[in-house]
Amino acid sequence: MATSKFQRARRPEHKEQRRDAILAAARELATRDGVRTVNLGDIAAEVGVHKSALLRYFETREEIYLQLTAEGWTEWTEALRSALADADPTPAGVSAVIAETLTSRPLFCDLLAHAPLNLERNVSLDTVRTFKVHTLGKVDEISQLLGDALPGLGKAGGWQAVAAITSLASTFWQVSHPPETLAQLYAEQPELSHSLTDFPRRLEELTIAVLTGLVAVQGGSPAA
Repeated sequence: MATSKFQRARRPEHKEQRRDAILAAARELATRDGVRTVNLGDIAAEVGVHKSALLRYFETREEIYLQLTAEGWTEWTEALRSALADADPTPAGVSAVIAETLTSRPLFCDLLAHAPLNLERNVSLDTVRTFKVHTLGKVDEISQLLGDALPGLGKAGGWQAVAAITSLASTFWQVSHPPETLAQLYAEQPELSHSLTDFPRRLEELTIAVLTGLVAVQGGSPAA
């Protein structure tokens, strides 16, 4: 392995720089290759250190990606806050914003599936508590944003919408980005690729259905 200048940090600002470098490496690898393929050794190699050095800053690989998931929630919240201000106040208008802001965040869509499946399962109690508090705070903000943007939905409907839409996004992202073996199979036998989806289009279509239904349940009268 190449010699690295990544020495043990002594001052708080240096420790923060080390953490940022690790997160940046993990983000780059996962964006390029997918979260499922990246291990702690890969991240260490990208940074240029032995993986034991990373464990001074993060307890596990899962903590690194849980941190990136939390950042994703923050970024998506702010993107929605900006974009929904100009959205057409209909299920179709709001859905277009939701689909666009998620499609433009591929790593976040990937992480949405991995967080409950494994990232939350190999970290300490304090780490998962911090993640849950942060994430639920962002869900609360997004729920209010959706409730304000779509007449008849309300914050309660916004909570249900966030749960449904992020579940759809996490599933559709995985299906529409198959691993190499499946991609090869589908290339050789296209008739077997029926489960592939056009991620943006499919997400937007079903988000319209979700929002329309939730407005109706909440007692509103959604426009087309």
